[in-house]
Amino acid sequence: MNSGNHRPVLLEESVQALAIRPDGRYLDATFGRGGHSRAILARLGRGGRLFGLDRDPDAVAVGQALAKQDHRFGMYHMPFSRLTDVVRELGLLGAIDGLLFDLGVSSPQLDEPHRGFSFSDDGPLDMRMDPTAGEPASRWLALATREEIARVLREYGEERFAGRIATAIVRRRAAAPLTRTRDLAALIEAAVPTREPGKHPATRTFQALRIQINLELDELAAALTQVRDLLAVGGRFVVISFHSLEDRLVKRFVREQARGERFPIGVPVIDRQREPWLEPVGKAVRPSPEEIAANPRARSAIMRIAERCPS
Repeated sequence: MNSGNHRPVLLEESVQALAIRPDGRYLDATFGRGGHSRAILARLGRGGRLFGLDRDPDAVAVGQALAKQDHRFGMYHMPFSRLTDVVRELGLLGAIDGLLFDLGVSSPQLDEPHRGFSFSDDGPLDMRMDPTAGEPASRWLALATREEIARVLREYGEERFAGRIATAIVRRRAAAPLTRTRDLAALIEAAVPTREPGKHPATRTFQALRIQINLELDELAAALTQVRDLLAVGGRFVVISFHSLEDRLVKRFVREQARGERFPIGVPVIDRQREPWLEPVGKAVRPSPEEIAANPRARSAIMRIAERCPS
C-alpha cells in the first residue's frame, strides 16, 4: 500500500485544466494513490466535493483513509467503466464539473513485486489491477494460443518480435508453467535477437500483457460512452494517456463528439443541427523535460482536455 514513490504525472497541468471552482463537483476516476485528488481538494472550498474511483484494493484503502480525514471526499471500489453507477447513486448525473482519467499503471503497482507488473523484481505473474477479479497473466499465458499471444504482443506492445516470443512461451509452458515474472523476462531476453537502446527486452511484452489482463482498452471505451451523461455544461474532461492506443481512442472520441451527429452526404444541415456537445480545449499537453528528468515514467504521457458545451 506504499505510496511514497508515487509521483503524479502532469499534476499541476491537469489540475489547472480542470478549471476547479471552489464549490464544484469533481470525479477522479483513477484515484491511484491520490496525488491528483489531494491537489484537487487543495483547491476546493468547504462546499466542494470530490469522488474517487479505483479497482485496486490497495488504492481504495488509501482513498478510504483520505475520506476519513476530509469530509469533502468519497471513495468507491470499482472500475471506471462503471462511472455512471456511482454518479447516479450520488444524484449528480449531468452535474459533474470536472472528470479526470489518469490511465495506465501506477508506480506502487510497478514497485511491489507481489503484484507481478514488473520484470525488474521476481514475483508471481499476476498483473491484475484488482487481484480479486479476473484471471492472472500466468493463467492467460497457459491457455492462450500462440497466435493469440502474438497478436496481443503485437497490437498492445508494438513488439516486433511478437511471433518469436509467443513461440518461446508456448514451448516453455509445454515443459513447465510460467508462473514468475523473472522467468518470463529471462525467456524474452533469450528469444529476442536485438535490443532497443536503454530498454529492457521484456518491456513491451509486460505492457501488452498488462493491457490484455485488465482489458484496459475495453474499460476506456466503455467509460468514454458515459462521459456525456456525467458532465455539467462547462464541465471539463481531462485524460492523461501513456499508450498510443489509449490516446487514439480519446482523441477520436473528442473529435467525433465535437463534430456532432453525422448526416448522409447531400442532406442540407446547419451546424447547430449537428448538436456537438464537447469542445477540445487547447492542444495536447506533454510533460516538460524537467518533469521527465525527475520522473522518467512520465516520458510517454500525453494529456487532452475537452469541455462540455451547451446542447
